[in-house]
Amino acid sequence: MLWKFLKPASLCVLLLTLGVPLFAQAQHTHELEKNFCILKIGPYGMHLTGYQPDLSAGKESCGEVPGTGRTVLVLDYIEGELRSLPVEVRIIRDTGSEQDLQAITVLHVPSKVYPSGFISLEHNFTQPGKFVGLVTLGGTHEHVARFPISIGESNMVSHFMHYIMIIVPLAAIAGGAAIFFFVRGRRKISDNTVS
Repeated sequence: MLWKFLKPASLCVLLLTLGVPLFAQAQHTHELEKNFCILKIGPYGMHLTGYQPDLSAGKESCGEVPGTGRTVLVLDYIEGELRSLPVEVRIIRDTGSEQDLQAITVLHVPSKVYPSGFISLEHNFTQPGKFVGLVTLGGTHEHVARFPISIGESNMVSHFMHYIMIIVPLAAIAGGAAIFFFVRGRRKISDNTVS
């Protein structure tokens, strides 16, 4: 009798063992696509990439930088027309208000034309926290784009919740299947004893 219950339960565990890594891999693929940041500025776009050469040699990030220290942000133009337009970049502390930009600015690059098609910024973030990047296109502040930057703030809670959202439903399905097979096996036993 025990073998009749263990056989379906083992099958459920095997399917879960095979399914969780595949489902998690699909989630990581989604995260990688999300991290390939495209910043929209009016009708134009830029790719945003962040690096911390001293902490994580070749690892790219998109708005979530793992630690404090020297950080390089690169904005690559998508459209060639941007090469002839002036662009201003400002990094500010995220205080919820942009009333006094000068007081909350940590890095400011005045408006200029970048014929190379990319902007490379380097800043030494000494404290963790939330920041906002402001990219202003055109001399008359025609288009402004904002992007969040998180410096040195662990994203463990986010990843933990991500996996909980995967494991809990799969465990519920496995538990439901195990109960189904157990009840079905008990019913067959009781049907056989009645006959």
